[in-house]
Amino acid sequence: MDVYDVMRTTFAARDFTDQEVSDEVLFRILDNARFAPSGGNRQGWKVLVIKDREVRIQLKAILGPTIRQYRASQNIGETPFSPVGESQLTQAMIDETPTTFPLVDSLEKAPALLVVCVDLKEVCAFDKDLDRVGLISGGSVYPFAWNILLAARNEQLGGVLTTYLAHQEQVVSELLDLPYDHAVAAMIAIGEPVRQLTRLKRNPVEEFTFIDRFSGPSFTGKPSS
Repeated sequence: MDVYDVMRTTFAARDFTDQEVSDEVLFRILDNARFAPSGGNRQGWKVLVIKDREVRIQLKAILGPTIRQYRASQNIGETPFSPVGESQLTQAMIDETPTTFPLVDSLEKAPALLVVCVDLKEVCAFDKDLDRVGLISGGSVYPFAWNILLAARNEQLGGVLTTYLAHQEQVVSELLDLPYDHAVAAMIAIGEPVRQLTRLKRNPVEEFTFIDRFSGPSFTGKPSS
């Protein structure tokens, strides 16, 4: 596929057919995804291919409280787990919210399931001393995670990158035997989408790109008059 076509049609696929994703195809996806950039080319990512149905069921159970809080936040119009501002969410609201959620409900049936981790000794976090949630270290693992989805699309497959496992990282780490200095970066499901979307809705460039300053004019790609 043309690289622009891949970029414009790689959507968050959560519903899959029963078509198997072979180890050969999955290996090819990872073999191409590994060429993603990382800080200092340290390539601190590690991937767990979750095949054991019982482990998947345990992951599903671990996700329950997180999904409940996520949905409860959405129900009152908040951005779930936002690091900015004070949440109006109450425990009663969370307790009244069901744990049903796309993909999670059928996690044990996903054709392929990966947990992507990162060795924290191998990441550079320039923002580690700032008084806000850290972002920069993700640059050493998420390009690789996104490459997995792009490679899957090139194989006529689909997938979704999720990060909610990190909310229960300590429990997940115990289940998956992660070293103490490794963080859970993403859970990625891959399979043949029930329906392949080709017309995705995204904001136009002019809405999020500005010239020189945040208060500057929108960048339109047209020559300045």
